[in-house]
Amino acid sequence: MGTPWNGTVGLPVSSTEVSIRDDGFNALPLWNGEGDIARCTGEICVRGPQVMRGYWNNAEESAKVIQDGWFKTGDIGNMDVKGYITITDRKKDMILVSGFNVYPNEIESVVMMHPGVAECAAIGMPDARSGESVKLVVVKKDPSLSKEDVIDFCKTQLTGYKRPQDIDFRDNLPKTPVGKILRRELRDELNK
Repeated sequence: MGTPWNGTVGLPVSSTEVSIRDDGFNALPLWNGEGDIARCTGEICVRGPQVMRGYWNNAEESAKVIQDGWFKTGDIGNMDVKGYITITDRKKDMILVSGFNVYPNEIESVVMMHPGVAECAAIGMPDARSGESVKLVVVKKDPSLSKEDVIDFCKTQLTGYKRPQDIDFRDNLPKTPVGKILRRELRDELNK
């Protein structure tokens, strides 16, 4: 009988090194289960004999994803002291509010706890004051759900810079064939 699922993607495969890096490419500490997990959360970088060294005949694109022999995966996450890796978001979906990293999955997880919400997507929108602000697109489970209901709920669950500044209601959200919400498509549509 195996180990029960623990919410991580598991351990790195043999001969693979994993490092969690901040935006300055500094290694972050392992998560020991105490304190603020945000200090241990960054981009997951890997290297090993099976990891690509770059894109074929494309040095410019290779330089964007390979640094000091490490492949920058574009995934955001952390690694605990036992070596288990947890993926929390995608770097390209991260929202930068007044210099603070805001991860859409965190906001969406909180908003999905509201009984009137069927599904939602958090995206970054340009903001003259803070660089970006959080916009929330919601599919209602309860037809009477209002923007004020969602905002009030977020005030009890999220710190100020993570709270949605704008909320739209939709009948559905754009998705891949396997059901993953297409945040980029939604953001592009709303930025027109």
